[in-house]
Amino acid sequence: MRILIIGASGPIGRAVVEELSTDHEIVKAGRSHGGFRVDIRNRDTVSQLFKEVGMLDAIVCAAGHVHFDSLDRMNFDKFQVGLQDKLMGQVNLVLAGQGSLNDGGSFTLTSGSLSEIPIRDGTSASMVDGAIEGFVRAAAIELPRGLRINAVSPTILQESMEAYRQYFYGYEAVPAERVALAYARSIGGRQTGQVYRVW
Repeated sequence: MRILIIGASGPIGRAVVEELSTDHEIVKAGRSHGGFRVDIRNRDTVSQLFKEVGMLDAIVCAAGHVHFDSLDRMNFDKFQVGLQDKLMGQVNLVLAGQGSLNDGGSFTLTSGSLSEIPIRDGTSASMVDGAIEGFVRAAAIELPRGLRINAVSPTILQESMEAYRQYFYGYEAVPAERVALAYARSIGGRQTGQVYRVW
């Protein structure tokens, strides 16, 4: 298969590339790294990406940011980080990417465990992760041509624990290579509308 991985330079993206590259052709894209540049917040750059990459069998998004802060310090602009980047950025990829997927192709998006297990300072992340999972379930029943869509919901990564330890105190982190298996399952399987939890 020919697989586009957006966010291929991040810890999850690198692990997904490692997992899939032996058997598949990998196309890497990102905001500042990869063979193609894309800012998923910007619909024009997303549309341009799909004009440049050609036809694909799978699209993976392992990119997206949210703002962590206490609810009393959150404001409109801080919520917009997650809404415009991690949520609508991935929605932009699905809306624009359908025409670049071969029949039966798949999208695999990224949510996170905070959709069900909130943490202090994580209101925006919980909201965005939950919205992504709702979008995946709904889009699965409407995508044409046998296209599939799933999400992977990882908990905190071992590779990211040092940077985010203050938010995930007492959590059992998972290695990125284990998370990558869920992306492989989404791409290689036949299920759609699923959320693969790696907690």
